[in-house]
Amino acid sequence: MQMGLLDLLVFSVPLLALCGAEFSSKVGVNYGQLGNNLPSPARSVRLIKHRLKAQRVKLYDANPSILRALKHTDIRVSVMVPNELINAIAVNQTLADSWVGSNVAPFYPATKIRYLLAGNEILSSADNTTWFNLVPAMRKVKIALKRHRVLKVKVGTTLAMDVLASSYPPSSGSFRPDVSDRVMKPMLQFLNRTKSFFFLDVYPYFPWSSDPKTIDLDYALFESKNVTVTDPGTGLVYTNLFDQMVDAVIFAMKKLGYPDIRVWIAETGWPNAGDCDQIGANIYNAATYNRNVVKKLSARPAIGTPARPGWVLPSFIFALYNENQKPGPGTERHFGLLYPNGSFVYEIDLSGETPEREYRGGLPAPTNNEPYKGKIWCVVARGANRSALGSALSYACSQGNGTCGPIQPGKACYRRGSLVRRASYAFSSYWAQFRKAGGSCYFDGLATQTIKDPSYGSCKFPAVTL
Repeated sequence: MQMGLLDLLVFSVPLLALCGAEFSSKVGVNYGQLGNNLPSPARSVRLIKHRLKAQRVKLYDANPSILRALKHTDIRVSVMVPNELINAIAVNQTLADSWVGSNVAPFYPATKIRYLLAGNEILSSADNTTWFNLVPAMRKVKIALKRHRVLKVKVGTTLAMDVLASSYPPSSGSFRPDVSDRVMKPMLQFLNRTKSFFFLDVYPYFPWSSDPKTIDLDYALFESKNVTVTDPGTGLVYTNLFDQMVDAVIFAMKKLGYPDIRVWIAETGWPNAGDCDQIGANIYNAATYNRNVVKKLSARPAIGTPARPGWVLPSFIFALYNENQKPGPGTERHFGLLYPNGSFVYEIDLSGETPEREYRGGLPAPTNNEPYKGKIWCVVARGANRSALGSALSYACSQGNGTCGPIQPGKACYRRGSLVRRASYAFSSYWAQFRKAGGSCYFDGLATQTIKDPSYGSCKFPAVTL
């Protein structure tokens, strides 16, 4: 599809509407709470405001303790209706009224709640019954806000890049056929009518890490000096992967007849650590990406993207803390800007006002930017809850034929009273057997990967070989 001059002008028209303070280019932060060692809400709010210098924060619920701590701080706040309530709210206006009355109205306007998101990445779920209830729920939440005279709050929902069927080149961007007509079209109509935003999660880390031989790392980190991508359909030239991803969504919206809906970057970031088999997750890359994305998104005048030059892209960085109870691969627990003790993982200023040269000290050398080759074992994590190990051990042993044979009494790996050793063997054996089928080395936070062979004596631990 060839883009003409008129199209480019249409893409740029709403710029003047974004000049107010409400749409300032300052970068916010996502405040997740999936950790058992996180600071109190009051301390967290101080860290957000004074250490990170953020003027916005996004919550994944409407936690009353956090909303009270945010009162009179001048920090603009985004709250969220939990995913599990979407289906019920979609068919029950009274429930929507009650939820807003209990979770938003008591704190407004002393707490500057400005955005209410109906669920998080609903369209990434395999449960398609929730997909078709998403827009009805958004409508009912909007009505509930009006009934409670909460008038300055925009309603939206967060979507991941997997809402697209096609994303490369960006001009080919289109929504998945299973949601395009029944979900995306009415959603865009709602966002357009209410002057709200398309809240989008954009993580260049994931496409890069899944194909590092094709995608240049510097291109993903905003560090590329000579790597560019030209869209053959428009002639637009891209110098980083982030812009490519955002513009694919912009073109998808345009194809459904909505070229002007504003995009809000609901999440972006880069992991500062991960599992042994996860490439490029390190402090150097995380600091480089997040400092560069803050520089881009807080620039004045706004930079925008090739399809929307000069447009403001309001944004939230993910995340405030490393959250030790997040499920999934190790990277999920290492997106934080701060450690749970409140110290920086690496220095960063979300106001965008600190020049790069003023960050104290150098970053550790980048590690694991090349895929790991060798053996990896899955063992009990340091500090794991011993009382929970027994049930995790039983689960691992019940999943496969012979998974735990060597740790039975009289066998080579049996050690009476050594629960940690037996559990480590069971975790390694389970992971080696089921990794290719989706099994993980996690066990509710009790397990971790290691490249150090835990075998001892005649007991040889199974390993995953990469």
